[in-house]
Amino acid sequence: MKSTMMSVPLSLNTLLDHAGRLHPTQQIVSRLPDKSYRRHTYAQWHARTQSLVSVLKRLGLRKGDRVATLCWNHHAHLEAYFGIPAAGGVMHTLNLRLAPDEIGWIAHHAEDRFLIVDDVLLPLYKQFADLHRFERVIVFPFSGAPVATQAGDPHAGIPAIDDYEQLLRDAPPCDGYAAHDENDPVAMCYTSGTTGRPKGVVYSHRSTVIHSLQAALPDHLGLSARDCVLPVTPMFHANAWGVPYAAVMLGAKLVFPGPHLHPDDLLDLMQVEPPSLALGVPTIWLALIQLFEAHPGRWTLPQGLRSLVGGAAVPEALIRQFAKHGVSVAQGWGMTETSPLASVFYRKPELDPVLNDDQWFARRALAGVKVPLVDMRIVGEDGSECAWNGTDVGELQVRGPYITGAYHDVPNDPDKFTADGWLRTGDVAAIDAWGYVRIADRTKDLIKSGGEWISSVDLENAIMGHPAVAEAAVIAVSHPKWTERPLAAVVLKPNQTLTAAELRDFLAPKFARWQIPDAFEFIDAIPRTSTGKFWKVRLRERFANWVWPDAS
Repeated sequence: MKSTMMSVPLSLNTLLDHAGRLHPTQQIVSRLPDKSYRRHTYAQWHARTQSLVSVLKRLGLRKGDRVATLCWNHHAHLEAYFGIPAAGGVMHTLNLRLAPDEIGWIAHHAEDRFLIVDDVLLPLYKQFADLHRFERVIVFPFSGAPVATQAGDPHAGIPAIDDYEQLLRDAPPCDGYAAHDENDPVAMCYTSGTTGRPKGVVYSHRSTVIHSLQAALPDHLGLSARDCVLPVTPMFHANAWGVPYAAVMLGAKLVFPGPHLHPDDLLDLMQVEPPSLALGVPTIWLALIQLFEAHPGRWTLPQGLRSLVGGAAVPEALIRQFAKHGVSVAQGWGMTETSPLASVFYRKPELDPVLNDDQWFARRALAGVKVPLVDMRIVGEDGSECAWNGTDVGELQVRGPYITGAYHDVPNDPDKFTADGWLRTGDVAAIDAWGYVRIADRTKDLIKSGGEWISSVDLENAIMGHPAVAEAAVIAVSHPKWTERPLAAVVLKPNQTLTAAELRDFLAPKFARWQIPDAFEFIDAIPRTSTGKFWKVRLRERFANWVWPDAS
């Protein structure tokens, strides 16, 4: 017996046209460099995206060519998200927070042919322009200033420079999208590369549509056309967690913050365009809630606001802080390699009679429950699969229809992929009988003291529960007797004082004595990676020559 279902390929083009035709009056709002706002309807955005398709085809874009973007979060970047693949190309988001040399290396490794860049980021582009020669540089006049164009000389390696808006104005009518298979590539992102060279992950039409459908489910992001979505997560970071695709698919309102990501800017934005769903890494929300509470009455937080937080562990104290103000924070887990949503917190109804509010807050600080189309397993040091009992800890491995099976232009690596086809995440985790995932640490961040493992994540979350602490990061420091011991780098809130002894007393009820850090360093700020995570490599370098006063 054969299926009688139509064989229609999954395609981003379907989502593009659906949004333009079914949600023509819904808004896309972009905050400009001068902090004013530019508003487009979905109908206008759809027409502009089709013009971009015509432009790229007229410029000679070939199927599979990479088009890099060096842009903040705004409507033109969203046009590139859909217009580049509709023209047959592959959108490659460049991380503007990386060092210029690294951006240049990534663009060269990806063999990017064209570049779409914000005019305000041209100084950054010029710092790596000699490391990779684009054929064309298309400048989006984000600031509103005129764009200085040039013809270019391909024989001399001088790129043509075009005005994005002028190209769209001069574009002929779109004569259709490039023919494609659902497994053709649509976008690529490079891993953050805090150790070693970054690696490219290539997403397909099929994987992106499936991820969008899954992300929007009620127990996940719960997206609908009634939502107003604020992606604080950069569009160059794992495609803003895939949320722009899902929002367009459902016709949700989108509010893009542009380059204005400081807490006061975000709070100001929320007064003008109150979101119902906001996304960002924990460090963004830590700074935002501290500023909000330091200035009572200056701002309001949208009631009923949902916030998905990921990229790093979310302290329970932060979840409780937002809950006091009517904001629900849920944690998700994933990687660039997983598109990225692999697990997300939601309240399983069968646990409501079992857990009290405090127990639910503790679960909110976990990485949630795996999503339906992603398989997970925990593999111990001996190579055997661990039971889902909440205590057996091992490496978290995943597989699924939107999990990468290889890196761009890199042979399969047994350190990243198992012989039976699972992605090795490098995260140490446990899964309980109800399916909730607890990320204990990154493999490289675990602390082995006297033969026993200590989770830096658990210590950090507990330390950040102290009312005087703004943020904390815990690293392993060599010890002559115990091999390694935890050192906690702590940043205090303004006008607060705290001693190491007071912190030890605060941690004592939560940890065994040997798990509590012997050393606390009070510092001004914790270094950040390009994606806003704590950069422990820099902390290890800073404290590499740490000498224990008493190694007994």
